[in-house]
Amino acid sequence: MNLLIIVAILIILAVFFYFAFKKGKDSSNVSYSMDLSIPYLVEGVRETFNLILNTSGAQWNLNKTETLKREKRKTALRKALRTCNYGDIGAKEYIKEYIKDLIQLKYQVNEKNINQILPFGQHSRLTLQDKFDILLYCYKKEHGMGALEAFIENYNKDLSDGDEKISYEISGEHIESAYMNEIGTLSYIDKLEIVAQRIYQLYKGHGAIDEIRDMSIDGVSGGVSGISNTFYHFSEEMFSEDTIIPPNAYDSIWIFFQGKMIHMSFLSFGSQKELERVCKNIYRYDNPGQLSASKGYIANEMKDGSRVIVVRPPLAENWAFFVRKFDSINKINMETLITDEESHIPIETMKWLIKGCQVTAITGEQGCGKTTLLKALVEYINPIFTLRIQELIFELNLRKLYPYRNILSFKETASVSGQDALDIQKKTDGTVTILGEVASAPVARWLVQLSQVASKFTLFTHHAKTSEGLVIYLRNALLQEGGFTNEIIAEEQVVDTVSFDIHMIKTPEGHRLIERITEIIPIGDEDFDSDNLRENMSVYYKKINRRHTFQTIDIVVFEGGKYQLKNKPSKRALKAMYYNFTEEEKIECNCFFSSL
Repeated sequence: MNLLIIVAILIILAVFFYFAFKKGKDSSNVSYSMDLSIPYLVEGVRETFNLILNTSGAQWNLNKTETLKREKRKTALRKALRTCNYGDIGAKEYIKEYIKDLIQLKYQVNEKNINQILPFGQHSRLTLQDKFDILLYCYKKEHGMGALEAFIENYNKDLSDGDEKISYEISGEHIESAYMNEIGTLSYIDKLEIVAQRIYQLYKGHGAIDEIRDMSIDGVSGGVSGISNTFYHFSEEMFSEDTIIPPNAYDSIWIFFQGKMIHMSFLSFGSQKELERVCKNIYRYDNPGQLSASKGYIANEMKDGSRVIVVRPPLAENWAFFVRKFDSINKINMETLITDEESHIPIETMKWLIKGCQVTAITGEQGCGKTTLLKALVEYINPIFTLRIQELIFELNLRKLYPYRNILSFKETASVSGQDALDIQKKTDGTVTILGEVASAPVARWLVQLSQVASKFTLFTHHAKTSEGLVIYLRNALLQEGGFTNEIIAEEQVVDTVSFDIHMIKTPEGHRLIERITEIIPIGDEDFDSDNLRENMSVYYKKINRRHTFQTIDIVVFEGGKYQLKNKPSKRALKAMYYNFTEEEKIECNCFFSSL
């Protein structure tokens, strides 16, 4: 009997210790730092979302009303997961709220153990990315999407390498210094937001550039410096113990801000796999097709209007992406855009060219501010004129800046050619045509076609370095695409079409300015005398041996650190402009140019 009692007590104790041990083991899943790591939580969030989406309503054993509510929430979650990395800020915040609730409820994250996820209380253990994420979050609380802009402006004087070699970099030293100077005590809510963002960007976001991409900057790119993963493996034997190993391509993150390319040298995607994941996801808005090795590139826009281009091997040496943001300036003010001494001269000149309905090109290198200036010039277009825009990718987003104007944009698609889109556009009551960028021969042909028959006047951008180069490029495009066989006739068509060239430049320091405003003037043809064959032959040979059928005259130039009005527009141009002016505008325009 005593033996049975002893055995029963031993069994009870064994069961007690078994469950006590099991409970302690289960609680350890959420209590110890090795299980509350970021990778562990990312995987847990992924599995939980998959479970939610793959569970049918019948498994919930709820009444009809509750089942419908659950189904609606599941549908909303599925949609947000699908669109959150397309540039949809609302969907991104929705997923982050889900993540915050999930890690608190399922993984019991709280004030006591959140430092096990990221060591907020031990600054020496925080990585540079941790510190940058914390800094950006704190700036974002105060400045919103202008957070990165405010940070750069605070530390702008420290970014340049010096006068001899002008380059810009935000280094680990900048981050360390800023963190020590600015970061105080973080609340639990602050920490939770930072953790949720880190989980999101590794799960569905764009990795290390996820928050950067949303900021009010001009663009961000990755995979554009360092050496490729293939070269690392190929040349491992070249690296000795004394060799400084160069960064990998996946360590490459650059931002474009106010005309400057700034290297975020402290940031990295961490692995080639992560860089490729970001490249494969960042272009997918509106199903543009698959990025394959046979094609090698994709050009698309994101939901917020950003332009994204992704390239991959074998077309490029490694995976890379380029995001350009064209809505970082909500309202463009010409006076803040053109700021050098006597800036009123180019501003006033451009105003009269646009009000006078002159076909005008905005030329210059990439990143010099052509698109921004084009947006600003729309302000001078007569409000009663309807605007029709033809683009490769929707990037001007003029309706965001001018929501009360009659504006409609078109673009080429896989099933609708650019010419077809142009033909449709002609039937939409358009007065002014804007071509986002003339970067190919077919688009150059469209320009001439539109300017001659389809609209009152046209504005466009181009990468030409000189006005002569602009005309020659357009002439060659007509020869290639327009059915012309005679260079002189093709050139005359271009010169009759394009009247003015506004050329922009960017200084090594990133300052953008208008270098010149140039008029393109046709050279008058000599009349043939029907009765004098010898003179007619002389005129003919003179014409065919003429180098060009046009001349260029600078109206405004930037010299000696200020703008100068050099010449009036030609009588031909002024006559065409006056036709579109009111009597009051004619007087104002005359007064301005009569100052010469």
